Amino acid sequence: MRTDRHAVLHNKRIALIGCGVMGEAIASALLRTEVVGVHQLTGGEPNPRRRSEVQTRLGLPLTADNREAIQGADLVVLSVKPQSLDAVIRELAGHLAPKQVLLSIVAGATIERLSQGFQHPTIVRAMPNTPAQIGYGATVWYPSPAVDEGGQALVEAVLEPLGLAIRVDSEDALDMATALSGTGPAYVFLIMEALIDAGVHLGFSRTVAEQLVHQTLLGSVVFARESGRHPAELRNMVTTPGGTSAAALYEMERGGLRTVIARAVWAAYRRAQELGHGRRNGGPDDV
Repeated sequence: MRTDRHAVLHNKRIALIGCGVMGEAIASALLRTEVVGVHQLTGGEPNPRRRSEVQTRLGLPLTADNREAIQGADLVVLSVKPQSLDAVIRELAGHLAPKQVLLSIVAGATIERLSQGFQHPTIVRAMPNTPAQIGYGATVWYPSPAVDEGGQALVEAVLEPLGLAIRVDSEDALDMATALSGTGPAYVFLIMEALIDAGVHLGFSRTVAEQLVHQTLLGSVVFARESGRHPAELRNMVTTPGGTSAAALYEMERGGLRTVIARAVWAAYRRAQELGHGRRNGGPDDV
């Protein structure tokens, strides 16, 4: 059952710790759907340039002091990069009020690590993705046992404006979601780029190739969702024996497309688990 967002968020205050892409996306979605007003939001952002950009676009009151930002907040949204987490933990450990709910979208950071680090039990982990910026995101979330029904309703009311929000029954699903839906847009964008480049190679202008690819992907996704049919059935519908689709799909299968995608998702899953244990080798993560 979807929450009555306006009722749940009435007079609630939300603090965003980290106002990067996803932090701004959450604030923007809440303001766009008018479930909160600007006076209900605040944020902590150490980068002065970024702070100025978000203040200009959204009108949010921001500060460089995270301790100041969380004062009086009902929900604290932790939206920093994994490599910045330890510094934020050192700054805020022991400073969260008992009634405050901490909503973390930090890839890989487990509830145990967050609870011990912040010295705070009331934690929800969530993994949104970048289409949340326009209300078409996919978010998986999981609450710790200390989060009561009111806290869960508050989190759900904040996540629903981002798009699809699914509460899962196991924290393990968060790393799986990081690999599948959290990182998923990167896979799609790479496929888009490859198709557009192929269109240009055929002779289309880049503008026309982009238009054709964007609409083809959009239409295919909407058609798949509304038809309710298995993707294999839809693929067979457009694959005539000896036709162009059959020729193209043969090359994709011969090139191991399925295997490459499966390996990519598993690589992202393993990386999410490494981040959960604080391992940073391999470079910063973009989720």
